[in-house]
Amino acid sequence: MVWYHYPLLFSVALAAGAINSVAGGGTLLTFPTLLWTGLVERIANATSTVALWPGQLSSFWGYRSEIGRQYATILALAVPSFLGGWLGAALLVRSRNETFAAIVPYMVLTATCLFMAQEPLGRWLAARENRLGSPGAEPSDIPDPSSFPFSPFRWAALLVYQFFVAIYGGYFGAGIGILMLAGFGFLGLRNIHQMNGLKNINGMCINAVAAAMFIVERLVDWRAALVMAAGAIVGGYAGAGTARRIGQRNVRRLVVVIGLALSILLLVRRLSLA
Repeated sequence: MVWYHYPLLFSVALAAGAINSVAGGGTLLTFPTLLWTGLVERIANATSTVALWPGQLSSFWGYRSEIGRQYATILALAVPSFLGGWLGAALLVRSRNETFAAIVPYMVLTATCLFMAQEPLGRWLAARENRLGSPGAEPSDIPDPSSFPFSPFRWAALLVYQFFVAIYGGYFGAGIGILMLAGFGFLGLRNIHQMNGLKNINGMCINAVAAAMFIVERLVDWRAALVMAAGAIVGGYAGAGTARRIGQRNVRRLVVVIGLALSILLLVRRLSLA
């Protein structure tokens, strides 16, 4: 890397932290920027995961009141999140960079499509919450497994679904929040703020175990990771106001354009090397 890469990485991570605080999808900014600085795909993915994790921690803290004291539910969902995140990270560690690079364009495209689905999903969840009469619900509305209003089959299905989401999250990760919200909604949870809280804490679990494995396996470019972590923290706290002034719709459009352009560029580059 050359000297001007570092202020660029800081700025991109700052924007990613702000975007994650209002919309999600910051990985679609940090990952391509790391590729542009010359990192190979696996190293760029691992470095982005480690760099953005501190921002996820602050996001979890911001939702602590919505989560409440439902420790049993949090623990039950954390188990498949940790296990799946570990398995996904292990798959990445054991993948050759050529293999990972071959599927990255399709994963970025999938993540972009998931990001595009986030807004209509949010509208559907909000309409569903109003229809079921749950606006203003208290944190106690998050069910404990011991008193879960769904059938045991639904509870088991949620845990299995979370495990597979976590595998994808540990391997690549962009778009896992949308996947988790969809699963929570389809399986019966109603309060969108509480669902966001659960999504954030499980995303933190997935990326924590993945980041730890990437660090142990020495897949992280620490110079880039530390600069970006500082940017992500600043962006999460101070940059969100700017993103809100720009407007969520404009922020989403920017991320979608970047994601689609990146997918095409990566695919063209892959085909040209074939």
